Amino acid sequence: MTRFNIATEQDILRGKTSDIYFQRTLEILKKEKRDRVSVLGEVTTHNLPNGWAWGVLSGVEEAVRLLEGKPVDLWSLPEGSLFTPKTASGIPTPVMTVEGPYGAFGLFETPMLGLLCQASGITTKAARVRKLAGDKRIISFGVRRMHPGVAPMIERSVYIGGFDDVTTPLGAERLGLSPVGTMPHALTIVMGGPKEAFEAMHRHLEKKIPRIALVDTYYDEKIEANIAAEAIPDLAGVRIDTHSTRRGNLASIVREVRWELDIRGHKDAKLYVSGGISEEKIPELLEAGVDGFGIGTSLSNAPTIDFAFDIVEMEGKPVAKRGKFGGRKRLMRCVEHGCYEVDVRECPGCKGEVKPALVQYLRKGRLARKLPGVKEIRKRVLDEMKYAHFAL
Repeated sequence: MTRFNIATEQDILRGKTSDIYFQRTLEILKKEKRDRVSVLGEVTTHNLPNGWAWGVLSGVEEAVRLLEGKPVDLWSLPEGSLFTPKTASGIPTPVMTVEGPYGAFGLFETPMLGLLCQASGITTKAARVRKLAGDKRIISFGVRRMHPGVAPMIERSVYIGGFDDVTTPLGAERLGLSPVGTMPHALTIVMGGPKEAFEAMHRHLEKKIPRIALVDTYYDEKIEANIAAEAIPDLAGVRIDTHSTRRGNLASIVREVRWELDIRGHKDAKLYVSGGISEEKIPELLEAGVDGFGIGTSLSNAPTIDFAFDIVEMEGKPVAKRGKFGGRKRLMRCVEHGCYEVDVRECPGCKGEVKPALVQYLRKGRLARKLPGVKEIRKRVLDEMKYAHFAL
């Protein structure tokens, strides 16, 4: 009996999560002896969600693993690259290309796009939050809003997008991190009140775990913060997660709590906020004195990037459906500004140096280079933020 509605790796690799029309198409092509026709296809998007000017490509490693062992060549922007939906001349930016016999990989268009679309949306959202939050600590709180089967993907995506911490043991284990967490409202409720909960947390948590108290269960936030300061001598911080129906002006609450902690000798205690924190609220909360954020639903439920895969060359000749640009394209990137253009020898804008943007990951189905680790990808994302201006 299947307990959870989760596809296994073997389900995906056997094409069981692919749209059925791809399987039927391959059956037709085989009977017509056209399944070995060589094609080149591009992954592009015409626009980004919510008016975003730039996105961050994520999910590349899984897409490579999906097609590994099949007789195809695969090129891609390195995972963690910032990209714009269109080049300077208005041509959709090909973030990935696949070349080989159509019958060898056509069945896997569905999972390939799924691996790229959702991960890229979450990583882009995480990078946007990181850019706004500067060097403040950001923790991913979003896995409880999504199917647990994709929790590791979510936490990988937010981590490479620039978040500092994740909360599940499995996600942290795969990233080489330690999971972090504060406390739930349940602890205060079951213990009978904030004082009892804070004292119990202080007594029983391992010494290496920072004591961060959740201060909005029953009373005013500054009252519970004061209780925490009395109950926990080595208070590491407090978290405000006030329900939206009771919140009022969150920035004002933050200022009050900060004041109360400071006058009681807890100037080193950090102040975190969580619960419906949107991008728009971050600057005001930073100004109020917030030291860190717990970002949940808006991150894990980030809009997917609507990538499509289209054949643009067949047997060496340009082809394309209506609305697409046919032919093989050599994507170049300006070294100075990070902008993209195809088939150029210098940047159309600044006339500066350009370099090939796509790198080869598969050659006839074999890895053409070592896949980067998550820390390397995360560093790329953070480094790429300097290019965000070119798309604005």
